[in-house]
Amino acid sequence: MKRKINTRLVLIAILAVLASTISTTIVYYNLFQRQIRNDLSVSAKLLKDTHYFETSDINPDNIDLSTDIRELRVTWVDTDGTVLYDNDASTTALGNHSDRPEIQEAFENGVGECVRRSNTMNKNTFYYAVLLDNKTVLRVSTEAGSIWSVFLAVSPMIMLIVIIIVVVCIALSHMLTRQLIAPIEKMAQNMEDASMEPPYKEPPYKELVPFASMIRKQHTDILSAAKARQDFSANVSHELKTPLTAISGYAELIEAGMVDEEKQKHFIQEIRKNAQRLLSLINDIIRLSELDRTDSQSAFEKFDLNEIVAECMEALDVNAKNRQVTLEYTGEKCNICGSKEMMRELTDNLVQNAIRYNKPNGSVWVEVHGGDQPRLVVKDNGIGIPADEQQRIFERFYRVDKSRSKATGGTGLGLAIVKHIVEIHDAKLSLESELGQGTTITVNF
Repeated sequence: MKRKINTRLVLIAILAVLASTISTTIVYYNLFQRQIRNDLSVSAKLLKDTHYFETSDINPDNIDLSTDIRELRVTWVDTDGTVLYDNDASTTALGNHSDRPEIQEAFENGVGECVRRSNTMNKNTFYYAVLLDNKTVLRVSTEAGSIWSVFLAVSPMIMLIVIIIVVVCIALSHMLTRQLIAPIEKMAQNMEDASMEPPYKEPPYKELVPFASMIRKQHTDILSAAKARQDFSANVSHELKTPLTAISGYAELIEAGMVDEEKQKHFIQEIRKNAQRLLSLINDIIRLSELDRTDSQSAFEKFDLNEIVAECMEALDVNAKNRQVTLEYTGEKCNICGSKEMMRELTDNLVQNAIRYNKPNGSVWVEVHGGDQPRLVVKDNGIGIPADEQQRIFERFYRVDKSRSKATGGTGLGLAIVKHIVEIHDAKLSLESELGQGTTITVNF
């Protein structure tokens, strides 16, 4: 990561320097051309003021140019384009100049200028022409270096500046990278330290606070998930071992002939009961595993929840009567989108749980409400749940009254299955309970 940041910072610096260099060269070249234009304009006016070029019969040897002007090319052109004088070439070798852009512009506007390649000198040349009082044209010119030549001229200084900037950028990038990465590295090193536990030490940059909070949450979630898996494995082992131990013990006694016929019947009943409990436990574990893998809602359909709950209530009526519990149901049309089978399972688990943890002659009320806020309500007047345990009853294998749940045949997974089904349907689960008064569980769709 450090190397990537350093490399990118250096590349950005190099690109910035190159862009600045190109821009500076272009600006410098334009200023250079402007300066040449001004110098040629001044030189043309000075030559005009010498009055050398007022008559066409002047002797070229009598023309005395100053040292500065002598370095320029001076050309005097007659009204018909004939070259009368040129300080760098023979007038006889020069053709007619009436077609030259700067000459034409001077005849028309009094002043003309142009940057082009000279046919005579074979160089890129800047021309400045001025119309004299006698209607002839005086032209001065000098070599106009290309932008590339200007760039080459200043390239040594540019390279030196680039090297200095790159070196400085490398040093600064290393320093800045260390400062930026240090808090993250420290957080990474302290992942398993007490720094991840309250009170939290906030990072030096406020921009990292959300990141640190996310890391802490993920860390907590991972630890919780790991503990949940560990607890689940331990609980599964314990829950499976208990009925298997009972079955094995009873079977060994019968096999050894250590029980009479009267007790054999009792032992066989216990074996059957424990086998049934074992089967129920395995089925619930398998069902939980299936729900853990279910995250798609593609198989959902629209249906009337009232019809599903009514069917479940009819099927559970016998069980309720056997436990001396009264079932009461009120419902109305309630269209939801979901899985019919899961809703049957959810309703069955909630009502079974309300029956199982009820009192003799107790009651269970089940309600289905439609409209804008569809919901399923299961209420009982049973033993209730202590306030400090209400948040845990949806955990796997968690039982408020362990002895009572085993006696009534509960596996401790019913409400965990309910929670999974609620999450799959993007519903909300709420619980209200008072010890000794009863419990109300509401599922809002």
